[in-house]
Amino acid sequence: MKHIKAFIKKETVLSVALLLAILSMLFIKPSPSYLEYINFRVLAILLGLMVVMEGLRSLLVFDRIAKAMIGKVKNSMQISLILVLLCFFFSMIITNDVALITFVPLALTALAMADARKLVIPVVTLQTLAANLGSMLTPIGNPQNLYLYDVMGIGLGDFLLLMLPLTATSGILLLLCTLLLTGRNKQPIVATEEAVEAATKRNPKKVMLIGFYLLLFFVNLLVVADVLRYSYALVFTLFAVFLMDRKTLWHVDYSLLLTFVAFFIFVGNMEKIDGISVYLASHLKGQELLTGVLFSQIISNVPAAILLSGFTDRYQALLYGVDLGGLGTLIASMASLISYKCVAREYQDKKGQYLIYFTIASVVFLIPLYALGIYLLNQV
Repeated sequence: MKHIKAFIKKETVLSVALLLAILSMLFIKPSPSYLEYINFRVLAILLGLMVVMEGLRSLLVFDRIAKAMIGKVKNSMQISLILVLLCFFFSMIITNDVALITFVPLALTALAMADARKLVIPVVTLQTLAANLGSMLTPIGNPQNLYLYDVMGIGLGDFLLLMLPLTATSGILLLLCTLLLTGRNKQPIVATEEAVEAATKRNPKKVMLIGFYLLLFFVNLLVVADVLRYSYALVFTLFAVFLMDRKTLWHVDYSLLLTFVAFFIFVGNMEKIDGISVYLASHLKGQELLTGVLFSQIISNVPAAILLSGFTDRYQALLYGVDLGGLGTLIASMASLISYKCVAREYQDKKGQYLIYFTIASVVFLIPLYALGIYLLNQV
């Protein structure tokens, strides 16, 4: 029982997904037709990208870039701005959760070095919002984008244009808020030896591995762009990593893949239950944006995207809803929990303060972006 409780606490979303999948099986008996529910292309792309990002993260690529940039700043205002923008722009490529795993601990260290601990809560909050909002732009920025991009069946350029107005507006808001909240704090900061070393030290073996992972990243991008078949890319990625850097394969978050499979089964079964299918389809029609935001607050935006996509064809509205739905409660985007855990670990006495600050800031950002989402949908 203790092990079960520990698993549920650690993998809450996966546990909920598995429970829902099992309950749905009471109505639709398991059969080979379950395989038709599962979007193998999305799973293959997701796995390939997770392997690549884990490899790059283990090589401290993003840490080195960030520390090299921090080594050039002069005060805590500049360092705050860089830390927020790193999350915003990197999340477009390395996903929101990897951006936060990489840059939030860096922020805690950098702000402590700058004797600007009072900026921890606003900066980490803005980093979290930046990662969730910056990741909206690309299909690979977050899991719900990758899934809906595949469901929508549009080109990469069309997807970028679709998300550009919301992302650009988010970037402007983040820039203004960061300057407003940190502009008065200009505590001088001196580049540390660690930051300078990060910008100059070279290791031939690591450089080779970095080039190797960048090549694999390009291969997986070809799948996203629908140039290369997903099965070929996945086999090549896994086999190449097994040969070159197999320890990386042990550190990939495979629970996310299992979560997707469980929700695929749940949604597939729900679609076959006439009463539920008709009810959800009728009540969701025309309310995809609002429903996406609200469902995300309760079950987080990734499962909300998978669940609701089975009952509507207005995917743009749903995409806006689940992406903006990452703002609000702490569980609206599971990536937000990463920041909370980092703050809670380093500053136990600031947990409640951070939670309140984060929730208020999320709502402040959500209101204008939600209004912009409505406007953009009305222009279609």
